Amino acid sequence: MTARTAHPTRPPPACEVGATLLELRDVKVGYGGITALKGVSLEVRRGEIVALVGANGAGKTTLLRTVLRLPGTQVSGSLRFDGKDLLALATEDVTALGIALVPEGRGVFPNLTVRENLDLGAWGHRDRRAMEESTHDVVTLFPRLGERMKQDAGTLSGGEQQMLAIGRALMARPAMLLLDEPSLGIAPKLVTSIFAAIRAIAAGGVTVLVVEQNTKVALSSSGRAYVVRTGELAREGASAELLADPQIQAAYLGG
Repeated sequence: MTARTAHPTRPPPACEVGATLLELRDVKVGYGGITALKGVSLEVRRGEIVALVGANGAGKTTLLRTVLRLPGTQVSGSLRFDGKDLLALATEDVTALGIALVPEGRGVFPNLTVRENLDLGAWGHRDRRAMEESTHDVVTLFPRLGERMKQDAGTLSGGEQQMLAIGRALMARPAMLLLDEPSLGIAPKLVTSIFAAIRAIAAGGVTVLVVEQNTKVALSSSGRAYVVRTGELAREGASAELLADPQIQAAYLGG
């Protein structure tokens, strides 16, 4: 994905890569009387891919929703993005800072065309030249979308819809991309293509935090990872080291 410095949410200059972009400290999240996250602390640095892995119901999706400040939760602790306090902001203000979410299940608009779905991703700036540049970048990343621009999104395959959901998020020109289960319900061959695209997105300067139940593909595609278990961080470290760990293999890889 080509970074274009003319837009305020462009990825940061190369000299800033490696600095902390997202930081959670002792974050607790509750739904009514249920505690979903129990004092989670983690960081994501500029330009890297960080994976959140763990079983269903562990709290991974809750963490992404908390970062985006989606309603329905009670949150305490410290949650900062690029030095700014996210707990003081509404969701629309968080997205304006440069955070985009690709939700679980993709969430495309089935009765709109591929092009219309992409255009909706740029609602925050609506700059025609920027939209055309971003569309070109998305089509370069996902050539299948270029072949289907006039096709209704609901007629696409699951993998193509996932490409569209990622492309729509990139139309906002985010500094950080949150991905929730990008491999869910997708043929293995397309999963490989989608994670190759995710690596290309990060190489272009967009920071990525990905929730993924397919532990092997998540750890193979990220630089660092956190293992989430019942609302807490059970492990963290370099993804390659976790992938080779017998305990991780036994718990998540069928080893």
